[in-house]
Amino acid sequence: MKVLSDILKSVKVTQLIGNAEIPVTAIIFDSRKVNLGCLFVAVKGTQVDGHDFINTAIEKGAKAIVCETIPAEQFKDVVFIQVENSSQALGKLASAYYENPSSKLKLVGVTGTNGKTTTVTLLYNLVRKLGRKVGLLSTVRNYIDDKTIDATHTTPDAVQINKLMRQMVDYGCEYCFMEVSSHAIDQNRIAGLDFAGALFTNISHDHLDYHKTFAEYIKAKKKFFDDLKPESFALINTDDKNGNAMVQNCNAKVKNYAVRSGADFKAKIIESHFEGTMLNIDNTDVWTYFVGRFNAYNVLSVYACATMLEFDKNEVLTTLSEIKPVEGRFETLRSENGITAIVDYAHTPDALLNVLNAINQIRNDNQELITVVGAGGDRDKTKRPEMARIVSVHSDKVILTSDNPRSEDPNTIIEDMKAGIDTENKKKVLAIADRKEGIRTACLLVKKGDIILVAGKGHETHQEVEGVKQHFDDREVIKQIFNELYNQ
Repeated sequence: MKVLSDILKSVKVTQLIGNAEIPVTAIIFDSRKVNLGCLFVAVKGTQVDGHDFINTAIEKGAKAIVCETIPAEQFKDVVFIQVENSSQALGKLASAYYENPSSKLKLVGVTGTNGKTTTVTLLYNLVRKLGRKVGLLSTVRNYIDDKTIDATHTTPDAVQINKLMRQMVDYGCEYCFMEVSSHAIDQNRIAGLDFAGALFTNISHDHLDYHKTFAEYIKAKKKFFDDLKPESFALINTDDKNGNAMVQNCNAKVKNYAVRSGADFKAKIIESHFEGTMLNIDNTDVWTYFVGRFNAYNVLSVYACATMLEFDKNEVLTTLSEIKPVEGRFETLRSENGITAIVDYAHTPDALLNVLNAINQIRNDNQELITVVGAGGDRDKTKRPEMARIVSVHSDKVILTSDNPRSEDPNTIIEDMKAGIDTENKKKVLAIADRKEGIRTACLLVKKGDIILVAGKGHETHQEVEGVKQHFDDREVIKQIFNELYNQ
């Protein structure tokens, strides 16, 4: 339990009404979770405004209210604290409440459109193998060293972040690696965190349903680097045309990495196979289990980050050669008769192109590629035709199907995707709204030695249809169908 006045030292208060020398049992921004003695922060969200629920929070026992506009009706036993931006204040208050845990960790945030999950998970696995206790906050799951905690968002809310980091510190963790989404930056979920370093992977078309324009999407990512302290480091991919833009006005120590151009940290692809890639990193050859040029960037960025964190170069490279890929990222399954299925989370045009290029650079002329792909419902519709265009150009056959249609009609989503396919490539394309049947059809169409790419869901174990989540795991479905068709 903390004293309100102590917590308030972390934020700029424009007006205080009441006695701040009171205990606070918790910091809450969802009125449904309010309990006796808590501090309720009224945040203006994308869907609802927490200011509309101030009275509800007080009725349920909140003893202090942080808000941008103090309501006309007040209560003498409730403290009102006015701030300029309550979402930003929430992060700083949560950090103070949990005794600034991020400052007690070497915290590195990874942002970009693609590669965030692979990069943070690879960093987590690397540093653990190097004998240190580590925390992880990722899309797939969160870890407090060896303890697993399920993840619900790419970046959790500010209170949950600080609570988890407090647990990491108490458990003896020295490091924490976290994905930093554009939504989290824009919504101030990382406000108040003390980053030792930040890493930029790449940026391409995504989340325009939220940010509206690509310029606003870039601006959100850049803000992460703008807010870094001088003692932090910033690592950027300079092969991405927006890499240098990220660190304009950045106060941190800037370093870069690249595969195609000169950089502080440089890698070259020596050999590529479905089993892995031979890389030359800083003039040292290293075999990795990761496939494709896009993964060369991920591995290189991890090496660069570990070097910035002052780990031994040779130990890092040796350990990187032992680590397996993240689940659902270029995850390979094989039938007994020699068909290869690749499951990947790729759900943006750029990510799809990366995976397809990786496959096409490795497969021989006799191997056909059939791609099964859909697009999420209630999300950025503008990327749908581009996704379909890319898979139709770079695959021999395509099955358009459902991803997570959510509240949308799957067939409407498929029609949106078809709009991007030119007349010549339409003959390659089938539309099968039922995802399981789409995968089954792909398995029936291929011959021995061919390749199936099932894209979009990766590690996910559910599908959301008409707003209802139901169990669905691409890997389980593929294994089941392989067993039924070929392994008897």
